[in-house]
Amino acid sequence: IHRALDLGVTLLDTADVYGRGANETLVGQAIRSRRGDVVLATKCGLSQAPGLPLAVNGTPDYVRAACEASLRRLQVDVIDLYYLHRVDPATPIEETVGALAGLVREGKVRHLGLSEVRPATLRRAHAVHPIAAVQSEYSLWYRQPESTVLPVCRELGIGFVPFSPLGRGFLSGRVTDIDALAPDDMRRRVPRFQQGHLQHNTALVRQLQVIASRKGCTPPQLALAWLLAQGDDVVPIPGTKRRRYIEENVAATDVVITADERAALDAAFPPDAASGERYPEDMDRLVDRGQ
Repeated sequence: IHRALDLGVTLLDTADVYGRGANETLVGQAIRSRRGDVVLATKCGLSQAPGLPLAVNGTPDYVRAACEASLRRLQVDVIDLYYLHRVDPATPIEETVGALAGLVREGKVRHLGLSEVRPATLRRAHAVHPIAAVQSEYSLWYRQPESTVLPVCRELGIGFVPFSPLGRGFLSGRVTDIDALAPDDMRRRVPRFQQGHLQHNTALVRQLQVIASRKGCTPPQLALAWLLAQGDDVVPIPGTKRRRYIEENVAATDVVITADERAALDAAFPPDAASGERYPEDMDRLVDRGQ
């Protein structure tokens, strides 16, 4: 994290469900002496008890309690960008966003965001309180937001934050065999990484590798540069555990894509290019549905 800040990264994104709070604690420790350098984003709305599947909760009482807990773990007085991690189908979005807006009024949160939200829900939420950012998966191998939520974000002046901008590492070209992944790696359960889909998707990555080689950059840098070229309102958040990948990712901001290169990437990765679902069934059920 310190290396990322030294390189000019300003947005740090975490969530209370990551490691059941452990990642927020880690981020809080890392930014303790550098709070002014950071736009701090975290999320509420998902929880997972030991041995149980992920659960969604958007009730006002839960939202308020989750925020207080995140503030304690992060050791900060205010969260810059507070997302609802997933929409709770049992709680009207107006009630959830109303509770989040209360946190803004109390000075505990500066801006509100939503994650994996459908356009209709986004409009309803934005009518209650301005939404600053929407976070959804978006990359060369998952382009659905271009025809769903991204146009609405632009209509309403809402920033767009792609997570998994490298396809959970797949666009790096380093994942070629599911058996090489750690036993507890979530990607083992993702259909796009499984046999029957993996071979097709690997062929897509080979095209990315060819274009990147001609460009003189790495495939991850080219994939990130493609996202950055979608507009100033698109701010991808690649995750990594290693300094060398942070350095590689940050260097993508210096990669300028020509019109011909963008056309080649668009041709290699049309919206329906990837094979297989992006989530296992137990996670897919948590995504806000509709158009």
